[in-house]
Amino acid sequence: MLYNVLIVDDDRRTAESLAGQVCVLGHTVATAYGPRMAMQHLSEVIPDVIMLDLNMPGVNGLEVVRFLRRDPATARVPVVIVSANDDQGTIQQALSSGANHYLVKPPTLEDIEFALDAVMRDHLPPHRNGNGSKRYVSSG
Repeated sequence: MLYNVLIVDDDRRTAESLAGQVCVLGHTVATAYGPRMAMQHLSEVIPDVIMLDLNMPGVNGLEVVRFLRRDPATARVPVVIVSANDDQGTIQQALSSGANHYLVKPPTLEDIEFALDAVMRDHLPPHRNGNGSKRYVSSG
């Protein structure tokens, strides 16, 4: 199944590279170059999955995840963190904050495909499951 993916990263090159990889997999991609742009996008369109950088100036990725989980419109949207930070403490903190999966930069095409399939397996968007109900399984 193909998904609508929002990529959030303050580094344009990184965001565009990740977007290119996700497009190669056949998914539809929107790119936001930071949290503010992401919030503007989310006020108009709720994606099937969000791929989010952690280290951004101002509002970091953990704060964005916490915000997404508090907002009823985005509370159940799967979040894949994509970060250069690979220490276990940071990974655990991201997952505890509400992220569903964690990829270390630079992810391979196979890593991205696995992550998207893993988080979406039990997160079929309401408009795609035929009955309008939301399905959600925690990452825990």
